[in-house]
Amino acid sequence: MTTATEKSVLLPKLRFPEFLKTDGWRGEKLEKLVTTVSPPVKLQTSSYLLQGKFPIIDQSQDTICGWTNDESTLITEPLPLIVFGDHTCTLKFVEKPFAQGADGIKILKSNPIISAAYLFQSLNHSPLVMEDYKRHFSILKKRVIYFPDVKTGEQQKIADCLGSIDELITLESQKLNALKRHKKGLMQQIFPAKGETAPRLQFPGFLNVGRWEFTPLNKLARRCTQRNRNGEITRVLTNSAEYGVVDQRDYFDKDIATQGNLENYYIVEKGDYVYNPRISATAPVGPISKNNVATGVMSPLYSVFRFFDDRNDFYAHYFKTTGWHQYMCQASSTGARHDRMAITNNDFMAMPLPVSTSEEQQKIADCLTSLDDRITSQTQKIESLKTHKKGLMQQLFPTMGEV
Repeated sequence: MTTATEKSVLLPKLRFPEFLKTDGWRGEKLEKLVTTVSPPVKLQTSSYLLQGKFPIIDQSQDTICGWTNDESTLITEPLPLIVFGDHTCTLKFVEKPFAQGADGIKILKSNPIISAAYLFQSLNHSPLVMEDYKRHFSILKKRVIYFPDVKTGEQQKIADCLGSIDELITLESQKLNALKRHKKGLMQQIFPAKGETAPRLQFPGFLNVGRWEFTPLNKLARRCTQRNRNGEITRVLTNSAEYGVVDQRDYFDKDIATQGNLENYYIVEKGDYVYNPRISATAPVGPISKNNVATGVMSPLYSVFRFFDDRNDFYAHYFKTTGWHQYMCQASSTGARHDRMAITNNDFMAMPLPVSTSEEQQKIADCLTSLDDRITSQTQKIESLKTHKKGLMQQLFPTMGEV
């Protein structure tokens, strides 16, 4: 791959060497490059199968929402198809044959002058697809697509190059999902299950420890209620269900709390634990997370506590399980707001927590932390691949400002 030596009106910054002497690119509106494909029938969810010969496609995140064996419902166009949802404008590349689900999607077949694989990558290369064109296919149709002559093979070369990166991202994502499944299964075995006094899976050397105890949180930790009275601490933290304790500016991209009302906030030291009573789909009783960021302040709506033993990462992992959820549901009462748990400080601090020997707890913490490190590393690897592809696409396709 070589940088183009002579900049034509319609040429990308980067081209494969064998195409440097070919003619310049041309641009056409999307509506002139595609035709809309209608399926024989849109399958209703009641007819979806958990397994089958042919996938059913809708605008779900995973593309395939079910399966069917009914061949009369299939789209069997000879070319690959580009599929994206009206409501999310998420582009998908789907091989035939497949059936369309009940949820609305647009299915586009590329005309002979442009390959479907190339068109898919071209549409994906601009963030405008995800942001400005959301819900507006009529606007997207007017977008100009730039492409070389399909007969030269340059379209396919570009599609193959970017498609190989997509395949690598898919493979690495599968590894990431396998790591997450492994950790989830391990956590179900490594902590005592409901009604049990010992985990089902223990490390060699701890098999004769015996039953674990359950001790109230107030015997293992104390509440932290120091207020930011002088207002010296201005770093505001938040505890999200997905990311744990994070800097509020990083999480919201702006300061939600104003400096004038921080004096009533709790001071949270690094290593403290924070309970956010706000419930969500991923945190049905609210999340408890360890502050691994830095000293900061948090809203008094949160509960902050500090373990007496500094070696407490065992509980950082335990609070990612559902083992403590039943107690929270039993101890809470219906509050004024349906999206928050209503539990008193005394009841919260009376929460029973599993206790084994400090050596076994540390062994469990080290094991799960090691898995977290691998998951983080794998996530970063995928993000690096995505960044690499994004940068490559900016070079392989002409941008509107350069045309």
